[in-house]
Amino acid sequence: MRRLPIYFLIDVSESMVGDPISQVQDGISTIIQELKSDPNSIETVWISIIVFAGEAKTIVPLQDIISFYPPKFPIGSGTSLSKGLGHLMHDLRKNLVTTSATQKGDWKPIVFLFTDGVPTDDTSIAIEEWNKNWKRTANLIAVSLGDGADKTLLGKLTGNILQLENTDASGYKEFFKWVTDSIKTSSESVEKNKSGFELANFNSENLSTIDVEKISQFNTPVDDNYVVISGMCQNTKKTYLMKYKKMIKQSSFAGVELGTKSYRLNGAFQVDSSYEELSDGVSRKFTVNTEELIGAPTCPCCGNQIAFAVCQCNQIHCIGDEDVTTCPGCGNRGRYEAGSGGFDVNRTQG
Repeated sequence: MRRLPIYFLIDVSESMVGDPISQVQDGISTIIQELKSDPNSIETVWISIIVFAGEAKTIVPLQDIISFYPPKFPIGSGTSLSKGLGHLMHDLRKNLVTTSATQKGDWKPIVFLFTDGVPTDDTSIAIEEWNKNWKRTANLIAVSLGDGADKTLLGKLTGNILQLENTDASGYKEFFKWVTDSIKTSSESVEKNKSGFELANFNSENLSTIDVEKISQFNTPVDDNYVVISGMCQNTKKTYLMKYKKMIKQSSFAGVELGTKSYRLNGAFQVDSSYEELSDGVSRKFTVNTEELIGAPTCPCCGNQIAFAVCQCNQIHCIGDEDVTTCPGCGNRGRYEAGSGGFDVNRTQG
């Protein structure tokens, strides 16, 4: 039986921490449940999941949907789309069955790329390789989760670019239903010896196609839609991420409309050891001034009331009601006092 390979290439950078990655994880589970009840999909569909942040990793090797068990998604630092694409192309070369004199090969694979932000690396070589070797032999659908992705860059990969406008639970639910329906229609197409690539129709304002010619180019190496700050729990030594979402406050001065940018706390989240594995390990100096940040969380690891204390070594960590605090980064001991005015702190690439 000829296979219809479906690849999910998913951005798991720090800006995806919290609800976005939970919604993607639930959405993938829903897709699998639905496909397992579809006779055409059971016969033809094989699925793989590759995630990328600063590094890329296969978390589900290509397999039939009966054997598929939805994974837990990790989080990493950075958004290296080039490494994600490189890993995908390596996997395609290794796993696809090609047509020969004795057998028919796999159907043209379908790749769903999900990303919510701007790549933090140089993607030119990877995009050139994709266009040279894979653009005609694989179908790529790029999806911006929200409005933060670099659609101009995605347009260099594919003409199929979509944007998920509403990224709350109902928006993701509607979106993943469309993904499921698209896989089903493609599976039905190969059963009828057609093209094998037929995206489902959508009649929703929540999912829109992107006209690449009408959008501007991103030039920043850091995702400006979110500020994500990495901290370390004083008690458990575990890493946590504090996520702030961009907001623009409109005001008028002397008849001129102005927009003031700030970032409001979205939440604090503990991450596991896979965070280091999926981070590229390159030291970069990106900062944000604390006056731009609204809100401060408690520590998600131990519950300390303050998760945003900064040591003189620049390590951000939590503190409680202890008299003397020990920095989990450098081991310095001392007492903290509340400061006044803003100061710069290190931020991740988001």
